[in-house]
Amino acid sequence: MGLLSIIRKIKRKEKEMRILMVGLDNSGKTTIVLKINGEDTSVISPTLGFNIKTISYQKYTLNIWDVGGQKTIRSYWRNYFEQTDGLVWVVDSSDIRRLNDCRYELHNLLKEERLSGASLLIFANKQDIQGALSPDEIAKVLDLDAMDKSRHWRIVGCSAFTGEGLLEGFDWLVQDVASRIFMLD
Repeated sequence: MGLLSIIRKIKRKEKEMRILMVGLDNSGKTTIVLKINGEDTSVISPTLGFNIKTISYQKYTLNIWDVGGQKTIRSYWRNYFEQTDGLVWVVDSSDIRRLNDCRYELHNLLKEERLSGASLLIFANKQDIQGALSPDEIAKVLDLDAMDKSRHWRIVGCSAFTGEGLLEGFDWLVQDVASRIFMLD
C-alpha cells in the first residue's frame, strides 16, 4: 500500500476535506472564513500569503486554505493545489472594473490538472452593496458555461458581511465533495 493510499484511507476515516479559497484581492475570502466560523469580522487586513482554518461543519472537518489574491501572490497559488477536494472562488460582485481579470484568473485556475476533480463553489460576494451584479450576471461575465461539463460547480450569491448565502454555499460544497469522496456515508 503506497503512501497516497494510506493518506486517502485516513482522510476517508476522519471525514476530512481540504478546501482551497481563492479569488482576487479584496473579494472577501477571509471575511467569509471568519463569518462561517462565527469569529469577529470587524477588523480584517489583507491576507499576505495564506491562512489555514480548521472548522467542524456538519459531520466533517474542513481544512480551509485562504490564500491571498494580490497580483504578486497569484503565481504562488499553484503551491496549494495538492489534495484539494473543494475550490471556493470568491468574486466581488460590486467590482465591475476587475471582472475581466477575475474571469481570466478563474479560467487559468480551472486548467490546472491537480484541481480537475475538485468541486467548484463560486461565491458572488457583496450582494448587499448597491449596484452589485447578480449571480446570473456574474456567471455570464465569468463565462461559466464554457467550463468542462464534467466539473461539479455552483454559483451562490452571498454577503460575507451579513452572512447571507454562506451556509447555502458551504452546504452544497460539503455535500458535493462528500458524495464523491465518502459516498455520503
